[in-house]
Amino acid sequence: MRTPAQPPPAKLDLREIGSRLRVYRLGARASAAALARKLGVSRAALYRIEDGQMIKIEVLERLAQMLGTSLPSLLGAGVEYHPRAPSYFARMQQLESGAERIVAHFNPVSYLLTSDAYSQSMRTMLEESVPADPRVRPAALAEARAVWRILEARKRAARIRRPAIVNLVGVPEIERLLDIGLVGRLDLPEAERARRRLAACREVEHLSSLMEHEPFGTQIGLIEDTLPNVTFQLFYAGAEVRLAVSPFRLGELPNVRFGVASVTAAREAVSLYEALVKELWARSLRGRAGARRLLELAGASRAASAGGGVRRRETRRRRRAPPTTSPVRAGSSRPRPPVPGPGSRPS
Repeated sequence: MRTPAQPPPAKLDLREIGSRLRVYRLGARASAAALARKLGVSRAALYRIEDGQMIKIEVLERLAQMLGTSLPSLLGAGVEYHPRAPSYFARMQQLESGAERIVAHFNPVSYLLTSDAYSQSMRTMLEESVPADPRVRPAALAEARAVWRILEARKRAARIRRPAIVNLVGVPEIERLLDIGLVGRLDLPEAERARRRLAACREVEHLSSLMEHEPFGTQIGLIEDTLPNVTFQLFYAGAEVRLAVSPFRLGELPNVRFGVASVTAAREAVSLYEALVKELWARSLRGRAGARRLLELAGASRAASAGGGVRRRETRRRRRAPPTTSPVRAGSSRPRPPVPGPGSRPS
């Protein structure tokens, strides 16, 4: 009996392999020239590899070792791991360029849906979050700025391509954003913190407008519950679905320095996250109902900030007021202690 012919191996997508190679190189902070020298090829040859024009398995094995990854990850045969934010967000940019639909839970909101004003706030927050330690600050600052440039390129591309975007947003995350403000660290002067909280209010109002008017292809679901700390995105391109899971954070007190993100097309992982999306979407506030809820949150934050401003002005007025003298009892050289003012506590 004739043995059935075995199906041919799946054809490798050379351009996709080259794209993954490039983001791993960015994550390793390796220039094309430096990596080409280590590999023993010209820089032009390395660029051809990244363009998917010339790829050999033995070369990929060496590149994987140099870049701290595995051959299956470069080939897309397993889970891609990204220990650096620039590598991960560059990979997101690649996936978005071919996606017709994106389902995202990204704290506090998908960057693709943020306002123009948020872009500058994001750059400021990323730079503020960099530690002052001179041993790490130059490299960390360069990395933060690289992340910001990738984020901006992603936003511009999304506005041109206009993929369908479904964004899941948690109310506790919005409340945290409004309470802390658009800051990269907490030790800012109080007046600056107040300005940043006001900027956060404006961003939430922008999100409310998106929910109410629902631009073509944009759907936002507001969930009155605490969502996972790790964020995830599903990218749909034809019959292919990829899942990206990330510990990196782009809202207030951003984190683009520590964590390991992953990308996979494994059917089991994709199905589990699709089920999670379905459950959260069924429970979410959408359209005008969600827009009203966001406006309530922003309004409460504005009112609280205004009340805090009144209290701070009253405190400054009291500090500037000249001290009052207390009468001295006969035969005593010591003045009476001042009477505590309204709301003050005895020492």
